[in-house]
Amino acid sequence: MKVPSQATGSAADPDGLEDRLRRFATIWSRAIFPVTATSLTRAEFEQHLLPLARRLSDALHTRPFDTTAAQRVGAALVDAHCTDPDALSRTLGVVDSYLVLYCGNSQEPAEDSRARCARLQHALSAGYAHALRERTLTEQEAIARSALAARSDAMEALHATETRFRAVFEGAAVGIGIADLEGNVLEVNDTLTRMFGGLEHHVRGRRVQDWSHPEDRPHVWDLYDELVRGEREHFRVEKPFYRNDGTVLWTNLTVSLLRDAEGNPEYQLALMEDTTERRLLNLRLRYEATHDALTGLPNRTLFFERLEKALAAQEGARFGLCYLDLDGFKAINDSLGHSAGDRLLVEIADRLQSCATAPGEMVARLGGDEFVALTTGPDSAREVRDLAGRILGVLSGPVMLDGREISVRGSIGIVEGVAGERTSAEVLRSADITMYRAKAAGGNRFEFADPEADARAITRHGLTMALPAALERGEFFIEYQPLVHLGDGSVHGAEALVRWCHPQHGVLGPDRFIPLAEHTGLIVPLGRWVLQEAVRQARFWHEQFPLVGGARPLRINVNLSPTQLHHPGLVADTVDVLERSGLEPGALCLEVTESALIGADEDLLKPLRQLAEMGVDIALDDFGTGYSNLANLRRLPVSVLKLDRSFTQGMQRHPADPVDIKIVEGIVSLAHSLELAVTVEGVETGAQAEQLRELGCDTAQGWYYARPGPPDRLHALSLADAV
Repeated sequence: MKVPSQATGSAADPDGLEDRLRRFATIWSRAIFPVTATSLTRAEFEQHLLPLARRLSDALHTRPFDTTAAQRVGAALVDAHCTDPDALSRTLGVVDSYLVLYCGNSQEPAEDSRARCARLQHALSAGYAHALRERTLTEQEAIARSALAARSDAMEALHATETRFRAVFEGAAVGIGIADLEGNVLEVNDTLTRMFGGLEHHVRGRRVQDWSHPEDRPHVWDLYDELVRGEREHFRVEKPFYRNDGTVLWTNLTVSLLRDAEGNPEYQLALMEDTTERRLLNLRLRYEATHDALTGLPNRTLFFERLEKALAAQEGARFGLCYLDLDGFKAINDSLGHSAGDRLLVEIADRLQSCATAPGEMVARLGGDEFVALTTGPDSAREVRDLAGRILGVLSGPVMLDGREISVRGSIGIVEGVAGERTSAEVLRSADITMYRAKAAGGNRFEFADPEADARAITRHGLTMALPAALERGEFFIEYQPLVHLGDGSVHGAEALVRWCHPQHGVLGPDRFIPLAEHTGLIVPLGRWVLQEAVRQARFWHEQFPLVGGARPLRINVNLSPTQLHHPGLVADTVDVLERSGLEPGALCLEVTESALIGADEDLLKPLRQLAEMGVDIALDDFGTGYSNLANLRRLPVSVLKLDRSFTQGMQRHPADPVDIKIVEGIVSLAHSLELAVTVEGVETGAQAEQLRELGCDTAQGWYYARPGPPDRLHALSLADAV
């Protein structure tokens, strides 16, 4: 299904909400119009539903959250004659599937919207049931009053009236009982007798006060006392009764006061509607709405209700939450199939259920292979740690699936603290972040939440989400660090280093966002942009500033990420950029980290070989930090080794570290024997530069020469060298 846009709309409706409300009303009318007894056309009926849809949309976003509007929508459906049983179930299905989709707020967490939507469904059902009951009882009470009036007239006058009264009294679909003001039951109809088990003598002759029940609301008998004293005319309550066999009968009970001709209280009339099956249905619907269909555990909706209750507890109350994600579950699904995966989840759910049996503890399934466990109590720090330990303990035993043993591991993020300090969404987000930290640490363990780690993760997430728009808005720029020839100190070229000018965080270095771009795949368009800008700048240098004294043109070095190496368009993109700019291939050097080429096969090396054959230099960056065999240098299409700064830091001291000198000397000798140039990174002192020159290194870069900066600074250095 095509997801409706949240960003389209007319000038009068910039957010497009009115259009989305009309689409929601259209879907709703198509669902319930066929089961509605109405003289309206479908188009007219859809217009009738539009304000009801608007009420639901407003209720979804109103703060503080209030379900009253949803109850009124349920009552409005009854007023519109949508009384067929299918009308309610179809309405709930439409609200569940489309309310958040068409009317949700993209700026708030999806789980919050889904939780409020579920509560709106419950309120709509309650309003619908209440309105339907009111309508029925109003009609039936009128019948009962007419019946009692007919009975009185019959006693005073005609036998025919008595017959009509009996027909109404006995044939009523609701239970009717008449009692005196002392509570003695005088008359009951067959419907009421059947409701209590079919034995009339167990009903007639009893006193109303005998039918108390432990679940009676406290004010029920206060209302009754007021009625028999004549202080109120009627009252209506939901009341349970014990049947003769000990089972419970749930009713909607309406009790009215009947007065004599002088207006004095004389009798009490009770109308009882048996709601036992409806109550059981509501309980079943509530259970299905709040429990996971596969595992039977509480679902996200019920978990958030319990979590919000725990967070709203009295001052000083504490809570602990475990967020569990199974390690390697996708591999099980992919290898054994989803059916086996479902059976595994059922087994895991049973084990987890056995871990949370203490008061204040619960386990729920959020979805997929994610579970949560909640505990409350004064010593929640110890209790949640013990709970996490028990969870890992029950997961340690293998699970038998299709005759094979499956080992199950899990990663758990724990959040523990004082109620009232954070919202439920903040608590779950912190637990989720912490769970991934446990997974990154190797899994099969639990970690406690760390506010600083949470902040870093949230920042990373924010940067990840902002990356695509940042590239479109031109927030990236390039600084250039000179590459200096150690023989004569001339500027040999420059390395292009991308920066992000973030609106909130300021200028960010590549270590803050390149890994995020790698993870999201945005590194490919970002890398192409960097290549285009760097090549364009190199071409500008060549065109605008003539070379002096036969010096070589400035070269530009551009970094390639591992993801770019695997991208099928690497060679074509590079050729296209060079041809569009007019820069000679020999003026471009692409830097590839040593770790990216460890174990590289010919398929990976092929695009690098093609670029090298064109004349593009390939530099092996961070050389010495990986575990590649030095003999592999012969098969790699590289022309430059960039020696990692860790090998030359010892040369900043005087005297220089002799071990570092020997290592660098050996690498330089090896590189030159393979006809490779050697570039050294991180040169910070003159003594270090002189030592590297004596060892035969070809070029160097570092703060000793210049920090990364704008392109005009590099050219100024180049002109100074030429002069």
